[in-house]
Amino acid sequence: MKTKTLKKNKVNVVTLGCSKNLFDSEVMMAQLKANKFDVEHEAKQDDSEIVIINTCGFIDNAKQESIDTILRYVEAKKEGQVEKVYVTGCLSERYKSDLETEIPEVDAYFGTRDLPRLLKTLKADYKHELVGERILTTPSHYAYLKIAEGCDRPCSFCAIPLMRGKHQSTPIEALVNQAKGLAAQGVKELMLIAQDLTYYGLDIYKKRNLAELLDQLADVEGIDWIRLHYAFPTGFPMDILDVMQNRSNICNYLDMPLQHGSTNMLKAMRRGTTREKTEALISDIRSKVPGIAIRTTLIAGYPGETEADFQEMYDWVEKTRFDRLGIFTYSHEENTHAFNFEDNVPDQLKRERADAIMELQSGISYDLNQQKIGKTFKVLFDRIEGDYFIGRTEFDSPEVDNEVLVKKSDGYVRIGDFANIEIYQADHYDLYGKIKD
Repeated sequence: MKTKTLKKNKVNVVTLGCSKNLFDSEVMMAQLKANKFDVEHEAKQDDSEIVIINTCGFIDNAKQESIDTILRYVEAKKEGQVEKVYVTGCLSERYKSDLETEIPEVDAYFGTRDLPRLLKTLKADYKHELVGERILTTPSHYAYLKIAEGCDRPCSFCAIPLMRGKHQSTPIEALVNQAKGLAAQGVKELMLIAQDLTYYGLDIYKKRNLAELLDQLADVEGIDWIRLHYAFPTGFPMDILDVMQNRSNICNYLDMPLQHGSTNMLKAMRRGTTREKTEALISDIRSKVPGIAIRTTLIAGYPGETEADFQEMYDWVEKTRFDRLGIFTYSHEENTHAFNFEDNVPDQLKRERADAIMELQSGISYDLNQQKIGKTFKVLFDRIEGDYFIGRTEFDSPEVDNEVLVKKSDGYVRIGDFANIEIYQADHYDLYGKIKD
């Protein structure tokens, strides 16, 4: 029995997981809108006829969140709050047959590259002329730009190639056209994303071509900041640092997931590098682009990680002093190379090791932030929260990095605009500043 009248042709798209999934949802929403659907992203009310859940299947916590979300909408369907529930994305790509058996109430499951089939199920056409078009779910002044799909790296712990397939670069001209379209909509900041930015171009240009892409994107009028996410350290194309130095609108920021600081663990993880090579690379990057902010991601509790391996990583983090750092506890993923090994670090020990690294990083972040007091930074403002305007410097990406807080009582800034801010106070992850005339 239906409990409410559902809005016909209204689709609620729910996105879980990373920015690459968000990009895919934005593309899907543009296709749906072009097919005359009323589309909403993560609608607050259950009044949509159709719900499409774009799932994540990266690690245990993400998989559980995806399953819980599917079950929540299946329950809503039973209660008459939605008519159709469709599931797409990484979890569905990886576990489709299991999900069909365990949660048969879902109307259909689709993989990561099944958008045309999903649209056909909804009696909609895949409109090729819309390739590159998206409905932005981010604030209107910044957007993610996915420059490649899939990954060719052999990392032992990672299931992404199982879900996303082989590396596939998007041609430069298509990306430049997308950037121009986003700039015309008022986007000022582009965050370049891929499973592996530094592999860009090898498949279609037979060389690493990220530097040329950056140079052309930097020419797009209206784009003030370009930010690099998810660069792989092995085979790092140093020429991108020349472009970063020469082009003022490429942020002095690099997100480079390094995963561990022990050579033993890096070898076991099949990362193709050593701690010593990693240290040399970071040193070269910092000497070539002084003041660059380096963000990294690490894993605690990989199979066989000894106390000595962990201590080596801890000491390395303490010595390297990353500007930004996040850490995951190891997740034992089926069909990965590491699944052949015993997951022999207890969960509690994994968490303790991760917590120890984050406590260390908190102190490093505090020290680095104290050095910013009295300095003036160009800040892009994202939102208003309570009594504060909240923005970011070029050294910070949305949602994962530090923020700059300016009291409303100290002056006015418009969301989506830049302002020069003098920092007068700093804590572990936030800076407090005043507008500089």
